[in-house]
Amino acid sequence: MRSNLKKKIINSNEFRSLVKKKSLVSWVLSAITLLTYFSFILLVAFFPEILGIKISKNSVITIGIPIGVSIIILAFISTGIYVLIANKEFDQKEKKILKKIK
Repeated sequence: MRSNLKKKIINSNEFRSLVKKKSLVSWVLSAITLLTYFSFILLVAFFPEILGIKISKNSVITIGIPIGVSIIILAFISTGIYVLIANKEFDQKEKKILKKIK
């Protein structure tokens, strides 16, 4: 009985559409995050003097610190975006699929 239900769910067009959409959203957010991280690493490797520029004449903080913090914040934001989309859209579609099939 249970395997029959699984087959129905997996074979439904709505489920396939949901899986594709989840995949697309996660790949896009992952790509943005990875691109940002790798860009920062390349900046460190090839243009470290840019990161060593001080924010102001009297400051000891270089421009690299806010850039690094921004990258970490971007990772949190991308996670939050995925959670919002999952809670608003994906979960509702999953419930609809389960109700329709049962």
